[in-house]
Amino acid sequence: MGGFFGAVSKNDCVTDVFFGTDYHSHLGTKRGGMTSYSENKGFQRNIHSIENSPFRTKFEKDVEGMEGKLCIGCISDTDPQPILVRSKLGSYAVCTIGIINNAEQLSEELLDSGCANFETMSSGSINSASLVGALIAQKSDFSEGIRYAQEKIEGTLSLLILTKDCIIAARDKNGRLPIIIGKRDDGYCVSLESFAFQKLGYDTVRDMKSAEIIKLTADGVEVLSEGTDKMRICTFLWTYYGYPNAVYEDVTVETMRIRNGEIMAENDIANGKLPDVDYVCGVPDSGVPHAIGYANRSGIPFARPFIKYTPTWPRSFMPQSQNMRNHVAKMKLIPVHELIEGKKLLFVDDSIVRGTQMRETVEFLYEHGAKEVHMRSACPPIMYGCKYLNFSRSNSEMELIARQIIHEFEGDEGVKYINEYSDTNTERGKKLREEICKRLKLTSLEFQSLEGTVKAVGLDECKLCTYCWNGRE
Repeated sequence: MGGFFGAVSKNDCVTDVFFGTDYHSHLGTKRGGMTSYSENKGFQRNIHSIENSPFRTKFEKDVEGMEGKLCIGCISDTDPQPILVRSKLGSYAVCTIGIINNAEQLSEELLDSGCANFETMSSGSINSASLVGALIAQKSDFSEGIRYAQEKIEGTLSLLILTKDCIIAARDKNGRLPIIIGKRDDGYCVSLESFAFQKLGYDTVRDMKSAEIIKLTADGVEVLSEGTDKMRICTFLWTYYGYPNAVYEDVTVETMRIRNGEIMAENDIANGKLPDVDYVCGVPDSGVPHAIGYANRSGIPFARPFIKYTPTWPRSFMPQSQNMRNHVAKMKLIPVHELIEGKKLLFVDDSIVRGTQMRETVEFLYEHGAKEVHMRSACPPIMYGCKYLNFSRSNSEMELIARQIIHEFEGDEGVKYINEYSDTNTERGKKLREEICKRLKLTSLEFQSLEGTVKAVGLDECKLCTYCWNGRE
């Protein structure tokens, strides 16, 4: 997915941006970048691969040589960013988060209209920030150019622009990703994660509105383009992607997950599906608070029968190779034999996507003596690959275990009944759960309902993006 952090101050703020960007490392695994500006050195940019080494270790030495009272940083799962642009709007740096689904079409249109070239990667793909910079340059000022780019792009675009005297921030037009403004005595910052700047002494000012564009200087925040209260923020930020102490739209990730687990337990109790197990446990890390909530409400003891070994592989979605990711995920889980052997376990995970890693987790528990393995998914079955961010993006939706099974049951006609398959109380819903249980060797399986997920977040459903579950745009 990705994340960014920017600061403008009356004092040098490079170190702030270094730490603030590093606090977004859970959102991306491919590349990190920083750009600062000072009158003495001009624009200074550093970009590194972070596939095999954390952001922090790659940029520690760079930061020593950088200076500036304006600085932006970016964690990207796609392109090298920020990029430097020179156009009729002047010289500036830009970094983006989101996804551009029609990049090829837009690049052809720009080339046909006289745009000379784009920055490309070794794969031949166009750098998304370069494309955005070219779109912005089609208009007479930044605000008009950003609005134009956001309208042209199919997908999601939030961005930061660093000029010689300010930072411009724009939240995507549908508010699928958050941007939060922070303030300190000597300046301002913007960040996807609020805790990233709170540790640096900034206080939260407010969340930016959908489609809002602002200008930040050390003296204040100027609204360049009014936003809207309409919003479709990604619900999966709370379920999985967000860091536990992150707060989006005044809803804390950790408390949402605990509340979500409580709702799942309440549903099982009401439906007579609460299993007779020894322990409730969560798949580290994001499944743990969901499991704590389930244990609290059900009265079943919470335990940690397996621990994630994180010193060498701190993030479950590294490295890039899917085969290696699966192998690393298996190697990271270290058993606590006393809490597994001969025990009946219910474990909670944030989601079921392809099912590969979950199957290996279940096999891991049985190999170490588990008597029964029950599973609860903290969200509904994932039915659609995300086209707005980078979560659950697949070459084919047939990579999603739920869609595979539905297609095997009913072929192309099965897509008409996705709502029924998502509902545990329908015959189709029961059949889907039974088949997943069979394939993953589970004793029982239940999914959180969409209604339960929305209730756990606490925002109106019309403000939440739930596309990956129900295909609703």
